[in-house]
Amino acid sequence: MIPAPGDTPLLRIDGLTAGYGDVQVLWGIDLSVGRGEIVSVVGPNGAGKTTLLLAISGLVKARAGSIMFDGVEIAGEASDRIVGRGLIHVPEGRRLFPTLSVRDNLLLGAYARTDGAAAVARDLDFVFSIFPILAERASQGATTMSGGEQQMCAIGRGIMAKPKLLLIDELSLGLAPKAVESLSDSLRTINGGGISILLVEQDVMTAFELASTGYVVESGRVRMAGDTRVLMEDASVQAAYMGL
Repeated sequence: MIPAPGDTPLLRIDGLTAGYGDVQVLWGIDLSVGRGEIVSVVGPNGAGKTTLLLAISGLVKARAGSIMFDGVEIAGEASDRIVGRGLIHVPEGRRLFPTLSVRDNLLLGAYARTDGAAAVARDLDFVFSIFPILAERASQGATTMSGGEQQMCAIGRGIMAKPKLLLIDELSLGLAPKAVESLSDSLRTINGGGISILLVEQDVMTAFELASTGYVVESGRVRMAGDTRVLMEDASVQAAYMGL
């Protein structure tokens, strides 16, 4: 869903710089996500895509710039407070707990909620409705599932935290095309329920087919941004990322 002109973005980033130690990775990033929108960020390995998500979620400290989320400045805020505001990070590599079942991994997403067991149970049913295989595997060890099923579990855990915005890092990493297609359909369903999504992805076709707005990041800078349909027709994007 594309936000109406004049709507205040759910997430607005202006001039964001961040890095690690003496190494600066992000250089003046500007980006926004509208309410109810899916936005994709693409770029090669080492472009700074993961660092961008880590900075938004407070796991890497912003050195300069502004991160406004739902009308509040969150640059410099502790990551647990950012989670409490409804900004939820689904990390690269899933990061599931191998000694816990699928159900328990999902319930960990709700550990900070205060709206009661009945509300948590309803959301667990919602996750199972989107990912029926997780209901079948609820008592199974989470990391004994396939890569695609583990990604479903990681996204489901994020949903259990009651997000306004999901940050998803590398949806398609290491997955078969059929699994990616199924996950993409699930993200459309999740977004249709009112959850905004910021997706970081190397697979440009997957990223831009899902999103209404796209950003191309290279060497820690936004090189291109705009309507994903227009970006997919750009000759430089086709040559660099689509093998055309």
